[in-house]
Amino acid sequence: MIRVLLVDDQPLIRSGFRALLDLEDDIEVVAEAANGSEALTLARQYLPDVALIDVQMPVLDGIEATRHIAADSTLAGVHVVILTNNGLDEYVFHALRAGAAGFLVKDIRPEDFLHSVRVAARGDALLAPSITRRLINRYVSHPLTTGTAIRLDGLTIREREAVTLVAKGLSNDEIADHMVISPLTAKTHVNRAMTKLHARDRAQLVVLAYESGLVTPRNL
Repeated sequence: MIRVLLVDDQPLIRSGFRALLDLEDDIEVVAEAANGSEALTLARQYLPDVALIDVQMPVLDGIEATRHIAADSTLAGVHVVILTNNGLDEYVFHALRAGAAGFLVKDIRPEDFLHSVRVAARGDALLAPSITRRLINRYVSHPLTTGTAIRLDGLTIREREAVTLVAKGLSNDEIADHMVISPLTAKTHVNRAMTKLHARDRAQLVVLAYESGLVTPRNL
């Protein structure tokens, strides 16, 4: 059973998402919150698999709530998905840096929304290839961090290749096809890279791939 926390200051939005989720046999909405402060309290209480969090809220916004969740070791199993009205706006980039696993636009189709919740629960990032290209381009103006570059030295050649493919938006199955290995081996390479880089999830690997210089807009 996938446990979900809904966080949005608009009751109508929450009720709409809940109505969809309640119809699914494998998904349970364990709690709802109207702001980021409530979300933190409820996340610690219920330990959901997925927290769907709006960006702009009173008291504590979605970005700060995400940052607090990502920094709390007791909430390591909570995958934050940002809800936004505007697609790839400035808030989304800050949210990904704060530790979000991905984001959804609120006008998403119901079937895609449900699929995305399941993807997030598995620990996969909600970043399509077209979105990752725009994400990487957004980071072009940011200076590289030498600390991150040094940390990449601990990756094997195959792990580096897997990280590069994650940054291109490929799933584990697609990575396996590209590298001519089994999906399980592909998953192992990705997970080991995440562990070595202290990345919370695949979305953080995308950020690290750029900031280290491993991936650039030119090779996407």
